[in-house]
Amino acid sequence: MSAVTKAKGFKKSKTGTYLSIGTTAFGALSVIKQAKKAKTEHDTLRLVDAAVSAAAIVTGVALLLRELKRLGDDDVLLG
Repeated sequence: MSAVTKAKGFKKSKTGTYLSIGTTAFGALSVIKQAKKAKTEHDTLRLVDAAVSAAAIVTGVALLLRELKRLGDDDVLLG
């Protein structure tokens, strides 16, 4: 099995999906900092950028949670 095949398999695994959720959530910290700075500086364009980035993060996490359900994860938090 090649390294690429292993990587694709990991990405579709529960562990890989949890790692993706964690990475995405960690990216949210950057967006929060960006939004706070934009609000302090009254920078509307950066604030809009932060809002769009936040929406992308929420959507990404929702997609990852859906993937976990498809993988048959019986985590209590996912229902």
